[in-house]
Amino acid sequence: MRVKVAIAGKGGVGKTTLSAALCQNLARSGERVLAVDADPNNCLGRALGLSEALLSQITPLSEMTELLSERAGKADGGAFFALNPKVDDLLARFGVEHDGISLLVMGTVDEPGAGCVCPESAVLKALLRHLVGLEEYALVLDMEAGLEHLGRGTAQHVGALLIVVEPTSASARTAVRIAKLARGLGLNVLGVVLNKARSEEAKEKVTPYLNGLEIVAVLPADPAVAESEVVPDSGAYVQAVEGLMGRLEGLAGG
Repeated sequence: MRVKVAIAGKGGVGKTTLSAALCQNLARSGERVLAVDADPNNCLGRALGLSEALLSQITPLSEMTELLSERAGKADGGAFFALNPKVDDLLARFGVEHDGISLLVMGTVDEPGAGCVCPESAVLKALLRHLVGLEEYALVLDMEAGLEHLGRGTAQHVGALLIVVEPTSASARTAVRIAKLARGLGLNVLGVVLNKARSEEAKEKVTPYLNGLEIVAVLPADPAVAESEVVPDSGAYVQAVEGLMGRLEGLAGG
């Protein structure tokens, strides 16, 4: 069983950087890696070091409204749409390859209202279910805080959720809300990754607000990370992520 992990957190805490670092670590270990960017900001490609030429070829699937409408069975304007649309060809058509990592940028479709599922969103959720079920890939999902694409049919195949926080009470409170939502979907919440830690006191500062969530890794405020959009090949941050990989690989093996 391969590592399949979703990364979530409040905006700006560094979840995309962590997602990229995990992908690179898995690729270096010889895994076939699938990176899925399901965040509306779509920054994972840059963090992975894709060239501007390659980035220019990428359009988030969420923006391909005609394609999504067609796959949902809404192109003819009917009142109903397919809940299990054809999606198994989309990775080959729209994914890009870089240094042993396959990247698919999904983006996010805004739902029309509480309790509603729009046809386009149904297609993206079906796609994510398909991708998570691909046994030949280790998978890293860079999610938005709301975990909008995940549902029970997807969550059961994701090994764990990591929630990234920075040493602030607001970030920690967001993590608690995400954990509650994720557990409601049946996700295994592995714990919290404390990012941008500048001292030993950072952990003590945030722990009281985590409502019992375990801090499974502490990632330092590494200048090499702060100064570049691309995850560095070495340094204190990368070493800390390598330590976190042991937890994830143990989970996959167990």
